[in-house]
Amino acid sequence: MDIYREDGAEQAEQLTGGNTAGSVFRIGSTVRKPATSATPAVHSFLAHLRAAGFESSPDVLGMDEQERQILEFVPGPTWTDNATHTQTDFRRVGSIIRALHEASISFQEPKGAQWYFRYERDEHDLICHNDLAPWNLVCGPDRWVFIDWDAAAPSTRLWDLAWACISFPPFKPDADLPSSATAMQALLDGYGLEEASYANLIRLMVTRARAEHNFIVEGARKNEQPWARLYAEGHHRYWGPVADFIQLHALALEELLTS
Repeated sequence: MDIYREDGAEQAEQLTGGNTAGSVFRIGSTVRKPATSATPAVHSFLAHLRAAGFESSPDVLGMDEQERQILEFVPGPTWTDNATHTQTDFRRVGSIIRALHEASISFQEPKGAQWYFRYERDEHDLICHNDLAPWNLVCGPDRWVFIDWDAAAPSTRLWDLAWACISFPPFKPDADLPSSATAMQALLDGYGLEEASYANLIRLMVTRARAEHNFIVEGARKNEQPWARLYAEGHHRYWGPVADFIQLHALALEELLTS
């Protein structure tokens, strides 16, 4: 953790923990992070969510003199900082994701909106977060808030939900299937997903994990950061086996979820 005085004024603390974030700093009650071509559209979407009453996203506070995003700093540990979670916790995650998707329905894209598509998708039904993962969920005493919205873009409910279902239980290459299925079931109960969608969701979980593997490999091939670094650290050797595990146990997983 690096702390210094920025512009001779407020103390700046570098925030760490993410795999792909650039230089992100906390200054007082704000977070400063680099802007992208998608930032105007993302900020419009975040402002809509807060206006719609969705409390699990940070407030947008504009841009600073260095053309960085200014966002609300949300205090608290991330989900990954806690080693154990209850079924109530998983249901809460599911209900937050459902509230996000419901609030997204009424969003009107700004004219000329640009979005960052990490994975190109043929189907779009609403704007999604696209990285609903434990490392992006701050579990504060008053609010649980998803952070890192830079990849928010048109997608589908199930694509968004598939990543959460992989990463929160979690599903690992050596996961205990019944335990992961129990956690996933609690998350889906919180979301309120109908059982008729379970098979398609599991199929998308396989596709999503495989896409993560391929994206890292391709990024490394092109020597693009941070993907080349993640490749060197072996992240692709995690996501490929995760996809294989879910695909191998797809029918058993669906039976556990519906039993």
